[in-house]
Amino acid sequence: MQKQETTRIKKEDKVKIIAGKDRGKIGKVIRVDKKKKRLLVEKANMIKRHVKPSAKNPQGGIIEGEGPIHWSNVMLICSSCVKPARIRMNILDSGEKVRVCSKCNENIDSK
Repeated sequence: MQKQETTRIKKEDKVKIIAGKDRGKIGKVIRVDKKKKRLLVEKANMIKRHVKPSAKNPQGGIIEGEGPIHWSNVMLICSSCVKPARIRMNILDSGEKVRVCSKCNENIDSK
């Protein structure tokens, strides 16, 4: 069994897309899929899906929604310096792991 790689990007984080057709867009992470290493970002990588009529959607038709993006194609935006930055993990005196911006050394998890 393969070791599951962890992401440093979590749901509700603000990210900037750095590669692909939506490069430069900024959005909030809606969902994280750790197995496939992909994220859903609000209003980014919009795809159209053709849907047959059903009880949920009696009309059918074309539905537009967000498509998944590989997490290597996004960068977390630091809340204090308001720039996309690499992040690193620090362990506090209490033993808690926190994410830290490598540009401004500010704690990202404190909200």
